[in-house]
Amino acid sequence: MAKLKVLSAGAVKGGVAQMADDYAREHGDTVEVEFATAPQLRKRMAAGEDADVLVAPPALMEELEKTGKVVPGSRSFLGRSRIGIVVHAEATCEAPDVESFKRALSAADAVVYNSASSGIYMTKLLADLGLAQALESRITVVDTGAAIMKYVAEHTPGAIGLAQISEIRVLIAKGLPIRFAGPLPDAIQNVTRYEAAAVAGRSEAAKAKGLAAYMATPEAKKVFAATGID
Repeated sequence: MAKLKVLSAGAVKGGVAQMADDYAREHGDTVEVEFATAPQLRKRMAAGEDADVLVAPPALMEELEKTGKVVPGSRSFLGRSRIGIVVHAEATCEAPDVESFKRALSAADAVVYNSASSGIYMTKLLADLGLAQALESRITVVDTGAAIMKYVAEHTPGAIGLAQISEIRVLIAKGLPIRFAGPLPDAIQNVTRYEAAAVAGRSEAAKAKGLAAYMATPEAKKVFAATGID
């Protein structure tokens, strides 16, 4: 029986956790999963993280493949994640188009996003929409997607969070008093792809490749789709 460790981006938490459990049950192995933001994944891999499988956006995968930290040819496409709008359960917020989204942000008491990939995109988007200066005093940047939802749940209904839809669904399912108000309008939506790959230099190399591939099967795609990853 092998003991495998998966280091994964948080946006695909629901699907990765379930696929890890399914793989462990089917193969009789132990699979441990830890989640972090993309910047944290980069730091941990650079520091020689003790992991067998990595789940991350392609840009980071390509960087790590070039430096020999992931096994060439082991990368498997898992799915795509989109950014959504989250508000307090008691709040109303409709933003089906760019102009209504801008109005909602302008009226918000707080605008919350994280320091990961989606947050980097939101910083640029607010500047592109001409809202960065007006919203500067109301912007709160937190470390993780879960922290976005927690902030929105604990503050006034006037707070608006911007997070990966998959992460919003996880926290709603856990009973947090928040509401998914819808995705970012298509014209300004940001899509992040996620892949799984075997980490180089591990003793269970064959099993790690197998687990990465297992997460990209047609059956796995259905699991990810149910968590908001298409």
